[in-house]
Amino acid sequence: MTYVVTSTCIDVKDGICQKVCPVECIYEGGRMMYIQPDECINCGICVSVCPVQAIYEDADVPAAEQAFIAANVEFFGAGVTGWGSPGGITLDHVSKLDAPLVGAFRVGKP
Repeated sequence: MTYVVTSTCIDVKDGICQKVCPVECIYEGGRMMYIQPDECINCGICVSVCPVQAIYEDADVPAAEQAFIAANVEFFGAGVTGWGSPGGITLDHVSKLDAPLVGAFRVGKP
């Protein structure tokens, strides 16, 4: 299990989730935050502080948001940032890039 950031984070990026994450596995993209699934320890603290209810356990992601499971993984891959598993937040791990789904997403319409 891991946690996943979904569409309600797009163009919001409040960032409180990133501040409370004990393992620093939440990274900033151009339009939203992303959780690195291999680094997430499934503590759920991020869920409790997200002001837009954008974060779900992967098994509980609503049907309309399922594509965001892959988008969170894709953000760290060679096709987007190429970061793999960065191991924690640094200034080098903030990006203006997004997974293609997020880059093309129109708020209110997937």
